[in-house]
Amino acid sequence: MAEKQKRHMSQKLKNKLSNGLIYTVLIVVSVIWLFPFFCLVCESFRCESTHQVGYIIPKVWGFDNYINLFTKTDFLIWYKNTFIIAVFVSVIQTIMVLTMSYTLSRLRFKGRKSLMNIMLILGMFPGFITMIVLYKILSGMGLTGANSVPGLILVYTASSAMGYYVSKGFFDTISRSLDEAARIDGATRFQVLTKVIMPLSKPIVIYTILTAFMAPWGDFMFAKYIAHNTSRGMNVAVGLQNMISTPSSLTANYTMFCAGGVLVAVPITILFMSLQKYYVEGVTGGAVKG
Repeated sequence: MAEKQKRHMSQKLKNKLSNGLIYTVLIVVSVIWLFPFFCLVCESFRCESTHQVGYIIPKVWGFDNYINLFTKTDFLIWYKNTFIIAVFVSVIQTIMVLTMSYTLSRLRFKGRKSLMNIMLILGMFPGFITMIVLYKILSGMGLTGANSVPGLILVYTASSAMGYYVSKGFFDTISRSLDEAARIDGATRFQVLTKVIMPLSKPIVIYTILTAFMAPWGDFMFAKYIAHNTSRGMNVAVGLQNMISTPSSLTANYTMFCAGGVLVAVPITILFMSLQKYYVEGVTGGAVKG
């Protein structure tokens, strides 16, 4: 009995040490990960100078950078453009992805495997190789420059259905007997999707909405190419970069740039943290079956 208790105490000690080591590593990683954001926040409240300095904690605190950001730049226009693009893309892309995923998961039709393989292969090509062609098409439609918002929405949602992989894997884990029971009761395919499958798929729906919302929120390369240096057509990433695109503007607008970075990061961080549970469930649930 004494030997058994001794082994039990030894195991508890090992578990405590192991947990302590894990928590220590996690704390260190968290500090390293959050440190740049901490520096960004401090810089955004620094009022004694507008250029980069060699210290972190400001000597003079204030909201001057935030006030100047709204009064001296087109930040509100950039922010509005980004929000409009992200909302429309998240709605349209979620509908397209979920309907395609349900179709490939539940229906069996000629050419299904070939369609999946084609979309998989096409998804391997980086999007930027089509930038010149897309710009020519959008320019011909008048959807560049000041009118780049609808053009970006069109481009971001055009091939949305190709991102069906995770959602289809999640739908595959839902028993087909539920579909069959609903069909026997007279439900249509659309009713099965909206009234049977969707209520059981909350994690993957939220995961799809989040990923669709975050992608255009932080896009820079294609958005800059389409906006073509027109301020009214820029999103926040392009607008903020344009503020510090030259050495003189970097010196004059660096702290304002940091303030803009904070305002851009806060909403998406709150959204992600509040829905993190469903995001993780969506990823892990969709990875069970292919």
